[in-house]
Amino acid sequence: MKKDIRAYTYEQLQQEIEALGEKKFRAKQIYEWLHVKLASHFFEMTNLSKTLREKLEENYSILPVEMLERQISKIDGTNKFLFRLYDGNVVESVLMRYKHGNSVCISSQVGCRMGCKFCASTIGGLERNLSASEMLAQIYQIQKLTGERVSNVVVMGTGEPLDNYEQLVLFLQILTDEHGLNISQRNITVSTCGIVPKILELAKEHFQITLALSLHGSNQIKRKQLMPIANKYDLSEVLEACDTYFKETGRRVTFEYSLVQGVNDTMEDAKELVEILGSRNCHLNLIPVNPIKEREYKQPTRKNALEFKNKLEKSGINVTIRREMGADIDGACGQLRRRYVKTNQE
Repeated sequence: MKKDIRAYTYEQLQQEIEALGEKKFRAKQIYEWLHVKLASHFFEMTNLSKTLREKLEENYSILPVEMLERQISKIDGTNKFLFRLYDGNVVESVLMRYKHGNSVCISSQVGCRMGCKFCASTIGGLERNLSASEMLAQIYQIQKLTGERVSNVVVMGTGEPLDNYEQLVLFLQILTDEHGLNISQRNITVSTCGIVPKILELAKEHFQITLALSLHGSNQIKRKQLMPIANKYDLSEVLEACDTYFKETGRRVTFEYSLVQGVNDTMEDAKELVEILGSRNCHLNLIPVNPIKEREYKQPTRKNALEFKNKLEKSGINVTIRREMGADIDGACGQLRRRYVKTNQE
């Protein structure tokens, strides 16, 4: 079995190349080909000798991540990509263009086992984890396909990133390495539904990334209705872990809150949110839920969403309503992959 060369940190690659009997500086050249020039094949690495390229070809692979489909929103230019992995599995990624730069939302798993009720990603369960290099390759392919630099990365597509912890950490190390794409840690957000031990572990890594917690309920009972993970970790435990993350890293936590009509969008919910978040240095992101065929959930009206936001703002909560991107394409997490998988099973 060939080794996945894109999954080595800069230091690890140096050791690998020296073990092949090559000089250390070759590792810098190879790393640059992989992570700056975004090469997909060893034969592209023209400043390496033919012998070395053959040696690399013999021992290593650059795992292919190929575009199967691309949807482009006519409303705001959002791009949704469906990528095929080496084993035939598919994942999706989204490119969103903002004034401050290009933001890419990537997947960390094929499918998901967390079972959140409003999410299309979780319907078929978890197939497998992505390797760090498959996570990187989604960003690299988008840069190659658009010819534009990505400045912000959100790990919030299909999958629960902290359920794939080791590969996530490796991905973050390579993505922010000065020898590679060198994306600032402060421009990276990792989302979690609230796996408490892993939040505490991530806090100890002392990355300068933003942690986004999927809250979705103003109390434990509501959270349990929408998120099976709440059966394992109480809301108070999750909030405590977020406090620890803030203490360890100095990075304020973002709380994601999907607004579901008649489920968690009442004034009582807003009042409870003020109680739990009022004393915390955090940001609350309200997301009108993306309706999916398999579930009955509906978006609140624009008026209701704004009333909810205003009540929170008046109580001193730092809150925004997330602008809906790509509403005219398969915008919600997991929708494009779900449609592809269904079509190919029939």
